[in-house]
Amino acid sequence: MVRVAVEFRVLGEVEVRVDGRRLELGPARQRCVLAALACEAPHMVTVDQLLDRVWGERPPQRARETLYSYLSRLRRALRPAATATATATGTDGGAGITRRDGGYELTVVPSAVDLHRFRSLGAEARTAAQAGREDEAARLFEEALALWRGEMCPGMDSAWFTAQRETAQLERIGAVLDLNDVQLRRGRHAELLSTLHALADSHPLDERLAGQLMLALYRGGRPAEALQHYQLLRRRLADELGIDPGPPLQELYQGILVSDPRLAAPPGDTAPKAPAAPATPQPRQLPAPPPLFTGRGGELARLDKLLAPHGKPADSGVLIAAICGTGGVGKTWLALRWAHDQQELFPDGQLYADLRGFAPSGEPADPHTVLRGFLEALGADPAALPTGPQAQAALYRSLTADRRVLVVLDNARDSDQVLPLLPGSPSCTVLITSRHQLPGLTASHGVGRLTLDTLDATEARDLLVRRIGADRLAAEPDAATELLRHCAGLPLAVSVLAARVTINPVLTLAGLAAELRDTATRLDALETGEASADVRAVFASSYLALDPDSAQVFRRLAQAPAADIALPAAAGLTALPPARLRTLLRRLQAHHLVQEHRPGRFSCHDLLRSYALELARTEGPAGEADAALTRVLDHYAHTAYAADLLLLPHRDRLGPAPTADGAQPEQLATHEAAMGWFTREHSVLTATVEHAVRTGHDAQAWRLARALSTFLARRGRWADVTAVHTTALAAAVRLGDTAARAESHRTLAWACTETGRYAEAHEQLTHALALSEADGDLRSAAHTHLAAGWLYEREEDRAAALRHDQRAVDLFTSLDDLPGRARALNAVAWDHTRLGDHAAAVRHGRRALAIQRELNDERGQAATWDTLGCAHHQLGDHTAAVDCYEHSLGLNRALGHRYNEAETLVHLSRTHRATGATEAAALALREALAIHLDINAPAREVDEVRALLRELDGPAE
Repeated sequence: MVRVAVEFRVLGEVEVRVDGRRLELGPARQRCVLAALACEAPHMVTVDQLLDRVWGERPPQRARETLYSYLSRLRRALRPAATATATATGTDGGAGITRRDGGYELTVVPSAVDLHRFRSLGAEARTAAQAGREDEAARLFEEALALWRGEMCPGMDSAWFTAQRETAQLERIGAVLDLNDVQLRRGRHAELLSTLHALADSHPLDERLAGQLMLALYRGGRPAEALQHYQLLRRRLADELGIDPGPPLQELYQGILVSDPRLAAPPGDTAPKAPAAPATPQPRQLPAPPPLFTGRGGELARLDKLLAPHGKPADSGVLIAAICGTGGVGKTWLALRWAHDQQELFPDGQLYADLRGFAPSGEPADPHTVLRGFLEALGADPAALPTGPQAQAALYRSLTADRRVLVVLDNARDSDQVLPLLPGSPSCTVLITSRHQLPGLTASHGVGRLTLDTLDATEARDLLVRRIGADRLAAEPDAATELLRHCAGLPLAVSVLAARVTINPVLTLAGLAAELRDTATRLDALETGEASADVRAVFASSYLALDPDSAQVFRRLAQAPAADIALPAAAGLTALPPARLRTLLRRLQAHHLVQEHRPGRFSCHDLLRSYALELARTEGPAGEADAALTRVLDHYAHTAYAADLLLLPHRDRLGPAPTADGAQPEQLATHEAAMGWFTREHSVLTATVEHAVRTGHDAQAWRLARALSTFLARRGRWADVTAVHTTALAAAVRLGDTAARAESHRTLAWACTETGRYAEAHEQLTHALALSEADGDLRSAAHTHLAAGWLYEREEDRAAALRHDQRAVDLFTSLDDLPGRARALNAVAWDHTRLGDHAAAVRHGRRALAIQRELNDERGQAATWDTLGCAHHQLGDHTAAVDCYEHSLGLNRALGHRYNEAETLVHLSRTHRATGATEAAALALREALAIHLDINAPAREVDEVRALLRELDGPAE
């Protein structure tokens, strides 16, 4: 057969090959244009059809211009294809895209497109089968199916491509079934069984396939299984479709029951005979299975799927899977467990090599030395081995051809070390373990990759139990829990601690736990004196494989104050441009020293972080760690301060604070962006406040705590407010900053008020007011009086509340502080409402609202609209009240102020109830209850809403 110089391939990833070399076809949409033309080649496709096939029903603006640009680029990309076909055919023209009246066509012979060749070969195969030329039919069907490399045109999701993909897949399944019929007629039932089983699992309702499997089972001497499969299919058809099997399958079933001679294998069975005993050795090189292997059921199932030898496409090549993960996570144990469990799948032998890619001492294994060992294990005469690496590799592929051999390559350094050790036969399977992600191997060989994570809490406990016994664990359960927490799920760490306990019977779990508490010396407790079982040594072997820039980033990332870090903060911490940093992070990920656990967010487990902190103290330049920590604290503090002002634009400004060189605070432009940032980062920020204080950065700790208050209050996270400002208050005391101390006392009082701890709130406000007055800070005093007014309101001492709120109005007025004055006026309006003077409440509320509108103070307006709603409700103007509440709700929802949103919903429900709109009242209460539960509001407020709901419509969910 004449070799086709040019191949257009759509049965898998879209590509064009010229003499086996792949052409660069550009971005995905551009390849989509080529695929749409190839599927129709050599017929014309109109421009409108191309637009529909590439973009679907809603093409973007300027789609035509983009399409013409794609076509122009494709013409240039296909020039090597045009040259090759012109040379092969001796003509002036060649494969390429030609403009026609109204459209374009791919001018190429149909056989150069794998889809058309698949269809042509299938038609020839069916003709041969009908003529009784079964061997020829089988060959043609196999050639046709070998063209499939995966899903047709993956990722191309327009309606047209979806329909083409479904049609082609049906044709593919049809060809497989036709080939099965041919092979059954040739007596190849034994060879078909594994493939038929896999296909039947994938297509459990296909009656034709079921018949083929039943016939193969029957001819293989397994009639009971054939009848059992029929009953299984019959139940499935009845349960899912409500039908019985069709007449052909019923007849086959009856024939099997009576051993109909017509079902026997054809005379002159051409099935291959059982192979003679192998003339070459069958190596059994696997090390012993891990004796205390624990858990990993999901990972073993995943390996079963990745390395299943049945039902794979004929051209899929060698099955290869890589287990990747950080040092000590149990990659070798998992590989050996799977290999021993599946030995029967590899009757021709199992080869094993420790490639020492990350050995704590010594150089990685030379792959050509390993290869020579494999050749000898496979029976090659050592004296007659070829000397050149290429010739040895060729001999290796020859000795493994058509043999079912498992090759386990443990602890691989990189793709280059693995490549010479890959067999060439699809009958072989390769399992690799590595701390590196092996991207080159994945790209060139389509390696299936399993990234092994640390053990979960249950699996880690089970491993410890298996190591030291359940009685020992039960004797010190709290210490055992602490030990496992410090081990961070790393199997090596658990095993090392278990070994220490086993070797030294007087050592208690509590004593070990005490050794592990100090981060600075934690890894000392995990030393054994032997490099292969020493956690620090294992980590060091990964670290030493890094280039200097990646190593520096690893050390600096240890200064991250929380469990994970986003890319912008990491850029500030490392003082690197984000693009450069992402490149270095990819390298660290490839070595499993960090992981991107969510897009743009990075972390590593606790033991790795302890190791990185050691390195920062011992290997980094003097001051590197402190500088990195200062930068990341400044990043968070300055970004949070700016974000807080977007949430509360009229909040009092702080004086400027220095920013460390390279800190790179994020530039947030809108309220929505600020809320999104706080939502993503608030847990990191609360941890950062604590970390800043522990490391002596009191100024950043206080500023960050202050900036967090608005967001945390809007989310009703009063426990977090209390925690961060308790820490911040201690920082302010050390700083000697009276204003900061007063504000932290005031914020703590706010949290105490909202959670019903009124005595504590009074104590905090007394401190705040004394500090403000001693310092002559009238603005701070005004804020403190306002906080006192709210506290007395919650205690229902309305006269005292009015007295403090009016004092706040006077102080803010004297300072010409309009935002503060408007807020205090709203508080006075609320006091009047509570005292029964609703007309006065409306007057004060309108004065506050006028100022807030002038200032565009949406947070203030939201509160004042709620106050006005209550006042109008009490005046009996329910229409005006509902209107006010709706204004307040809209603003609170836009601001993300969930606590106040729930409060306004409760007020709105009372107005709806007063007008007889009980359904609307109940709906508002249910929304309020859902918010309270979501933000963990105080129990008394949740109970209040539930009681109101019960009054309306029975118990609330």
